[in-house]
Amino acid sequence: MLVKTYASLPLDLSHGQDVHVWDTSGRRYLDLYAGHAVCSTGHCHPEVVQAIQDQAAKLIFYSNVAGLRLREEAAARLCPRGYHALFANSGAEANEDALKLARKFTGREEIVAMIGGFHGRTAGAVSVTGIEKYRVGPQVPGVRFVPFGEVPEISTKTAAVILEPIQSMAGVKMARAEYYRGLREACDRAGALLVYDEVQTGIGRTGTMFFSGRYGVHADLVTLAKGIASGIPLSAVLVKAAISETVKYGDFGHTFGAGPIAMAALRATIGVVEALLPNVVETGVYLAEKLRPFGEVRGLGFLVGLKIARDAAKVRDALLARSIVVGTADEPGVLRLLPPLTLRKPHVDEFVRALDETLR
Repeated sequence: MLVKTYASLPLDLSHGQDVHVWDTSGRRYLDLYAGHAVCSTGHCHPEVVQAIQDQAAKLIFYSNVAGLRLREEAAARLCPRGYHALFANSGAEANEDALKLARKFTGREEIVAMIGGFHGRTAGAVSVTGIEKYRVGPQVPGVRFVPFGEVPEISTKTAAVILEPIQSMAGVKMARAEYYRGLREACDRAGALLVYDEVQTGIGRTGTMFFSGRYGVHADLVTLAKGIASGIPLSAVLVKAAISETVKYGDFGHTFGAGPIAMAALRATIGVVEALLPNVVETGVYLAEKLRPFGEVRGLGFLVGLKIARDAAKVRDALLARSIVVGTADEPGVLRLLPPLTLRKPHVDEFVRALDETLR
């Protein structure tokens, strides 16, 4: 007895391994969606499984009201130099924390958000989501929407600019390097913070651990979730140290954020992903080259959109009948590929053959 959330694919899964999942009838599927980009290290990566099992035998849970050496170690592995980690449970929660931090640090109210951006389904996250159909119910005030890809006017009333560096739900849309540099410069001039929602682009999906840092642009706040712990619920805000130092005890709190099992999964995931980054770059280029004959290829690494002259939902369903799992986007003609970072060239070839047969 479940409340409706997503319209489910006709799949009843039993288990998974690497880039494949199996249904209860024993049929195997090539998974190019990874449960909404969550299974970053593939399904049931042995190092992650071992880390979870070992931790479960020691201490399943205690909140961060108590110290945990594993939490400190995991944060040190995750954070780039000059950042601290604020752990939470979901991408929406991380985005809400980032906006709360920005407003508190700057003493300002306005948030500039992007048309086409998606940041979650809680009240605060929906308020900065620029896709109209998700903006249900009362909105948190103080949000101004601007076009993605155009540097907006940023004033001394602006607390922060929030964006997905690659807009995934909107159809895997990416801007030119000059745009990200322009945003950084505009925020610096106005004293506003730059927030990258890297719930999807983070943890290796674009070929680097984070999109932040690409083109020489470092965000003040970086939100992470999905692939951060290979499927164990966890999220984080990477906070520049100067901002982190203004946070007082009691300003934030998450009962389940940074629990022992999540931290064990995070630490193992980071190690596996670091080793997979060259594969994401090499195989991502190979995937893009193989897809170009079929339509417009968007995105970077293993966050890929393929715009075709067909109804993408019907193509997705036809591929599923050929044992291939892919996703779609809010743009009707875009197939969305978010595979595990373990995807290899033979898997790409298998998918391309199935796509070719489907589009014929």
